[in-house]
Amino acid sequence: MAGLKWIESMSNDNITKEEIAAVYPKVAATMADALGCDVEKVRLDASLISDLGAESIDFLDIVFRLERTFKVKIPRGKIVEDARGSLSESEFENSGVLTAAGAERLKTFLSEVPSARFPSPLKSAEIAKLFTVETFCKMVIRQQRAAGSAPAA
Repeated sequence: MAGLKWIESMSNDNITKEEIAAVYPKVAATMADALGCDVEKVRLDASLISDLGAESIDFLDIVFRLERTFKVKIPRGKIVEDARGSLSESEFENSGVLTAAGAERLKTFLSEVPSARFPSPLKSAEIAKLFTVETFCKMVIRQQRAAGSAPAA
């Protein structure tokens, strides 16, 4: 069981600050352009919804722009799918609310999000409220790795 935990965390924990720093300028510029805000507001810890005023339609635009900028494919729902890891759908959520195991898994996966920002109970529909700029940097890096390409600065 410990081996499985290591494999699950491997996809998340080994993203380095240097890798994030390499993609951050392009991610920030892409988000600022998509959201019509100053790039200075697009800090790594900024919540896309609370701090930058993103709406659900903006997420689609941002993902499309990141795919084009970084030449990667980001499937819809990829963050939640990756966060769920080896948990089945019913182990992760029940009736639209994350289970205790699901919430813990999400907190581990979204390690860049302070624990205090996770409401309890957490509805699955509210997961996007947790996403930060760093969440999207990590997503780009994961997709670059999956595609076998070196992170593009």
